[in-house]
Amino acid sequence: MLKFRWETDFKEMEFGEVPKTWEVLIAKDVAKINELSIGEDFKQDRIEYIDITSVEKGELVGVQNLSLSEAPSRAKRIVRNNDILISTVRPNLKHFTFVKKANSNTIASTGFAVVTSYKIDPRYLYYFLTSEPITVHLSQIAETQTSAYPAFNPDVIENAKMPLPSGYGKPSGEDFRIGAVLSWFDDLIQNKKKQNEILEKTAMAIFKSWFIDFEPFENGEFIESALGKIPKGWEVKTMGEVAMLFKGISYNSPDIGFEPRGYLFITLNNFFRGGGFKAEYIYYVGSKAKEDHKAKERDLIIALTDMTPGARVVGAPAIVILPYGYDFGVISLDCAKLQPLRDDLRFYFYLYLKHSQEENSTFANGVNVLHLNTKLFMQNKLVLMPTQQVCERFDSIIEPLFRRIISNQKQIMVMKKIRDALLPLLVFGKLRVEEI
Repeated sequence: MLKFRWETDFKEMEFGEVPKTWEVLIAKDVAKINELSIGEDFKQDRIEYIDITSVEKGELVGVQNLSLSEAPSRAKRIVRNNDILISTVRPNLKHFTFVKKANSNTIASTGFAVVTSYKIDPRYLYYFLTSEPITVHLSQIAETQTSAYPAFNPDVIENAKMPLPSGYGKPSGEDFRIGAVLSWFDDLIQNKKKQNEILEKTAMAIFKSWFIDFEPFENGEFIESALGKIPKGWEVKTMGEVAMLFKGISYNSPDIGFEPRGYLFITLNNFFRGGGFKAEYIYYVGSKAKEDHKAKERDLIIALTDMTPGARVVGAPAIVILPYGYDFGVISLDCAKLQPLRDDLRFYFYLYLKHSQEENSTFANGVNVLHLNTKLFMQNKLVLMPTQQVCERFDSIIEPLFRRIISNQKQIMVMKKIRDALLPLLVFGKLRVEEI
């Protein structure tokens, strides 16, 4: 049974009000910071390495498997189950995560503070240290430093004052109950994300079976084409023959907002490396948006700019997903809308472009910043065009998968909003968790 009540009796502490009955200590009284590092007795030949690119707003997005000899010199911090990783560099970007399960060879960069809880529920400690008042505090301290990048010393976390909920450190304690409630939301979010990974992998597997290996058509007649042998009756066309491209809007810093007003703004930050849509938004508050700049849900967009190693973003496709309450967004100049001449080609083109993203990137030029040459891309990017009957049959199988992906992602956005609204109320005792 889940039971809450509103608290009415508070006392002041450094980061705001907390219940009068709660203790206030400093973090090093309940946790250790950077306790273990690789030494001469470290026996592993390979490591699971976590650096700044591996962590993003509460999630591990890419752990690197490296031999110890090829690992960078910053690969020093030993990570254990239930450790908290908080980047000490550019804390405003919120590179932090909770490591539920670490291997014996999981190592983090020295750019992280590795926080190990000993006397308090580690999940509560994680949510407290990553709550808005604390991340703002860390960012303000980092901005006062004179190094190349804003950074803070890990002892800032060690000496941070923190509230200790009633009965802390015990399975019956309120810290345990708070951690449990908030982690339920994170677990639900992760489950939805895993479902989406499986659904997209399924869609890509079907695409490859049909249009790379031609398995359903292997007993038919094949003809030669610019893309090799293809089933008879199919064609090879250029992207410009089968789709229209609409570039996004140019903008300056005053045109951008972070509060929900103006237009939802879809930018380069909405692309995952290699393709796929990242549902994180800013807002366009300028006055230059036109009809061609608008993108609706399920529209196909493509990244036009890249600053990542390996050119894994430029030429990457994504299917637009909008939060509840929005009919369209506005795309930035860093991306473009690709509008197929037929609706049944939308998801086919998405999978086709995602599968060939590396080739798409060859239409880009530049040194430090790559820019897709859209004219060359539309004139020279070859697209395999099955018959309309095959495309319609493929779409009838694939469209329900993407419908579920979009539905899951919209639910994820809702759950994140609920969790983010609850988090400060719970960790500072405004809303008390009496039973779970």
